[in-house]
Amino acid sequence: MPGADPPSSARRDELLERAYRYALDHGLTQLSLRPLAAAIGSSPRVLLFLFGSKDGLVRALLARARADELTLLGAPAPGLAAAVAAVWQWLAADEHRALLRLWVEAYARSLVEPEGPWGDFARATVDDWLALLAQAQTPATRGSAAAIAERTLALAVLRGALLDLLASGDRERAGAAVQRHLETI
Repeated sequence: MPGADPPSSARRDELLERAYRYALDHGLTQLSLRPLAAAIGSSPRVLLFLFGSKDGLVRALLARARADELTLLGAPAPGLAAAVAAVWQWLAADEHRALLRLWVEAYARSLVEPEGPWGDFARATVDDWLALLAQAQTPATRGSAAAIAERTLALAVLRGALLDLLASGDRERAGAAVQRHLETI
């Protein structure tokens, strides 16, 4: 069926992992199959066979990045303020910088190229993050308009602080803004 992902295999999984490490270092914006294939010990033809197309490879890399992000974040702390504080601590950690730059790149491309392999990446990540924050809210209230608005505001603050941190490197200032928001929750 068109657009369907080719079936997984050990070789596909291995090359996806290598390509993901490459994307973390080099980004996806100017991804070219020849340099990628050379860097990961493959060929463009093998990549096309295993992923169906360059777009298929990009979609697989984006799915891998989303899975990595959600796995690394883990279960949220109970209470929205505690969850936001924990998420900010994770976002501000230097060891996640490459993944977060890749996330920003994919998020922006999804907004300007909605028909490309980036497709619905931005929307899906918003849904991922809102679902994560919802888990920190009490089950009895998480469906209310106020709880939805509260976690949407928290997400907007986190995303804005992350973009600012990535652009400026000023962790103290961005962190102070998040802390100020935490005082209002």
